[in-house]
Amino acid sequence: MSSSRPSHPLLVHVEGVGVFGPGLSGWAHASAVLRGEQGWSAAPLQLPAPEALPPAERRRVGLALKLSMAVGFDAVRQADRDPASLATVFSSTGGDCDNCHQILETLASEDRAVSPTRFHNSVHNMPAGYWSIATACMASSTSLCAHDATFTAGLLEAATQVVCHGQETLLVAFDTFYPEPLRAHRPIPHAMGVGLVLTPERTARTLASLALSLTDQAPDVLADPALEGLRQAVPAARALPLLRLLAMGHQSASDASAGAAAASASSSSATASSASAQVVLEQFDGAHLAVEVRS
Repeated sequence: MSSSRPSHPLLVHVEGVGVFGPGLSGWAHASAVLRGEQGWSAAPLQLPAPEALPPAERRRVGLALKLSMAVGFDAVRQADRDPASLATVFSSTGGDCDNCHQILETLASEDRAVSPTRFHNSVHNMPAGYWSIATACMASSTSLCAHDATFTAGLLEAATQVVCHGQETLLVAFDTFYPEPLRAHRPIPHAMGVGLVLTPERTARTLASLALSLTDQAPDVLADPALEGLRQAVPAARALPLLRLLAMGHQSASDASAGAAAASASSSSATASSASAQVVLEQFDGAHLAVEVRS
């Protein structure tokens, strides 16, 4: 069987990146970690307050909304874009997991009355609604989930919208964790989110271009055991090999190993030249996502 399948790549351009997760506090910090300039440990998640929301709304939101807004604004600020002008794609494997737990706990009790706020926050497109309130954005928005392929499905959806509609688009992929007993059935140990501002044309603010296509090549892994454990444990963290290439300025794994700690190196399945590098992101068996990162 061929190790790749023919396709016409989707070409989009990255203007902004946002990352928050355990031991990763914004893209400026996360990129230094991924370049091997700083060590990584699973330190508690630190998020900025969702100041863009009105005070009344701010009091009603939980971790899922705070995380999605943090990575979204982190990416938008780097791109220097008006968030009201961007279409959005929100991708999450479980949405607001704590809110889901609270609703189920209520339904299992003698008093089965679910609060209106809990119900309001239970819908999967909840972050999209609050984002539109915070930014006055009236552009189109899509919310989706795809189990462990949530990041790659979101990236593919966002890139498709950029190419088909010529619309600058913000991708926000995030995951939170369930309390017990649901955690035993869906054991995501950490909350993490990734944001990307994607555009149809290169601009003066373009950080890199991405050419996306399907492949049956094996997904890339990270050589650092701790970061690889994070990548495997959290669906949104499947983005880490791609984020590492963006942080390294598109260097290949072999180039990076000469100048950075081995902890930041990717596996040998990443291939590159001085102008581009390719990484394969985990999606579905036999249909992973190959991303060529071009300078």
